[in-house]
Amino acid sequence: MDWFQAVDIYCERTSAAFWAEPVNALSNLSFIAAALWGTIEARRRALTEPTLWLLIALGAVIGIGSFLFHTFANHWSELADTLPIWTFVAIYLLVAMRWIGGMKPGRIAIIALVVIGGIVAVLATGEGDAPAATPAAPDPFNGSLQYAPAVLALLAFSGLTAIRRHPYRGWVWGATLAFLISLTFRTLDRDICTALPLGTHFIWHLMNGAMIAALLQLMIRVMSDSPARGSYMSCNQGMIR
Repeated sequence: MDWFQAVDIYCERTSAAFWAEPVNALSNLSFIAAALWGTIEARRRALTEPTLWLLIALGAVIGIGSFLFHTFANHWSELADTLPIWTFVAIYLLVAMRWIGGMKPGRIAIIALVVIGGIVAVLATGEGDAPAATPAAPDPFNGSLQYAPAVLALLAFSGLTAIRRHPYRGWVWGATLAFLISLTFRTLDRDICTALPLGTHFIWHLMNGAMIAALLQLMIRVMSDSPARGSYMSCNQGMIR
């Protein structure tokens, strides 16, 4: 693979110039804002859990990686865009299993191997955040089907918190709704270029920033309300009721 080969797959980009996607690039500030909000709230609550701070850092790194992709627009920057996203997904899933599900570390380790294997498969069979630049046939979903596992996971997470009447289920539903909206606009971007040259990919960034913000705020509140601040057992501590 030529890591410096140009990638041109969004409505806004009309040349190979660095600043050919200013709106797509700058809309990644939503991830930085989500990380900043998480930092402020976690510091206010005096939280020191390493995994939380890792998630907050990854939220910011997602924005940086996506900014690189929408400015350099080549294969190495595409990887810089993709890896932080799936790393955040994997780590958040495992952290949620411990702090919200009360799952034991041994079982989480087994699930971690499965999750990592799935992510490697996604990265190996796709081109990260975008479909191939010159596909053999038009993809009606514009490469968005790769995010189907994330949609299913969020819907399952939302349903579980609703059934158990988790006190912070509103944050989960908010994150799920934001992701569904963002995925819709990501899918529409390629087919709307004639009517809207700017495209709709920037909305994908803005709404995903909102999703990351909601997920971070959820975890901050769950960890903050845990008396042990190190082993969140939802049933015993009354967090799920």
